[in-house]
Amino acid sequence: MNLRQVFVSLLMFGVAGLLLFMYLQAWTEEQNTVSEEKLQQQITVQDFMLPPPETQRKAAQNRHISPELGRQEVAMMDSRQWQGKADPFGAVAVSLVSRLSDQQKISKSPFSQFKEVYLSPVLHPLNKTLVTGDQWKDVDSIQEKRRSFLYEFCKKYNSMKKLRTHLVHVVSRIYVEDRHKVLYCEVPKAGCSNWKRVLMVLNGLATSVHNISHDDVHYGKHLRKLDSYDLKGIYTRLNTYTKTIFVRDPLERLVSAFRDKFEHPNSYYHPVFGKAIIKKYRHNANEEALETGSGVKFKEFIQYLLDSHRPVGMDIHWEQVSKLCYPCLINYDFIGKFETLEEDANYFLQLVGAPAELKFPRFKDRHSSDERTSAEVVRQYLKELSKEERRLTYDFYYLDYLMFNYTSPIV
Repeated sequence: MNLRQVFVSLLMFGVAGLLLFMYLQAWTEEQNTVSEEKLQQQITVQDFMLPPPETQRKAAQNRHISPELGRQEVAMMDSRQWQGKADPFGAVAVSLVSRLSDQQKISKSPFSQFKEVYLSPVLHPLNKTLVTGDQWKDVDSIQEKRRSFLYEFCKKYNSMKKLRTHLVHVVSRIYVEDRHKVLYCEVPKAGCSNWKRVLMVLNGLATSVHNISHDDVHYGKHLRKLDSYDLKGIYTRLNTYTKTIFVRDPLERLVSAFRDKFEHPNSYYHPVFGKAIIKKYRHNANEEALETGSGVKFKEFIQYLLDSHRPVGMDIHWEQVSKLCYPCLINYDFIGKFETLEEDANYFLQLVGAPAELKFPRFKDRHSSDERTSAEVVRQYLKELSKEERRLTYDFYYLDYLMFNYTSPIV
């Protein structure tokens, strides 16, 4: 073998070795990526066994409402009246009732093949060392009742059947404020715009809530969400930060969302949702309505909401709180209500040691001249629906009514 042949052989051997090295490196990186993805696809587990809405509705209407809880709240019914089978609550849960129509049945979670991860179901006491004065005594008493109620509800209605929900999805609506160690789960139409203003001030991103525009609040990307952290960061914050959620009577929240998105000019909701809704649910719709998507009627909106084959997907503004914030998977330390928003929010700010001058803003974020959506306003809108549509709409939000101890409406 001459020198040239030896050189060529060595060169080919070197190339082959390099190719083998590159292949092994790529394979190793791929395995690491797959392992990381599997870790990210860990899930949380929670199950429920609930009485059907009709039983809950009758029990709530026949029960005396405790004056200390107020008009909006009613004691939880005794589940011994019901011996039905468990319906699941998971990634696609709608209302957990055995007798609901097909459009509200619950499909199985696509994450059932992944390893289970459990969040601790312990009700931790609130740290009240930073609270000063006696003016918060009544607010604190109500807060403790809400916390205990939700905790007992979630514990009481557990079933033995495992249901799974993607962990990152569970925390996707939670905003993080690291300075004061706050986690806030956003529930649209329950004061969320002003809450995000408060979080921006707490985080040092603004000096006053009054200087932050609507667009900065919702489109500025100033606040981080919990799902942007790795698993260690998620669990650390869930276990050490003060977690809060603010909710609202479900039908008031629904009507408020409809009025905001469909009764005012909107460059997103009209063309995306309005056009699809009018096309499917309005007979003999004119060309202008089909082209612009403006003028959606409340009855058409409800038909869309209850349809198992919606022409366009769900939206966070009318999604159930049970699917936005997963209150039985995440142990929220503080449960505020829109009905007592200002006092609840200012008490919470005391709890986390916010600056004394920071108060929760009173102003309405948009359409300030409009009447606020109240129980009376809701009644007017419900008149547009048939009795069956009203019942199914309540059923759709049945779990939210139960979890947060809201009085079931007479539908």
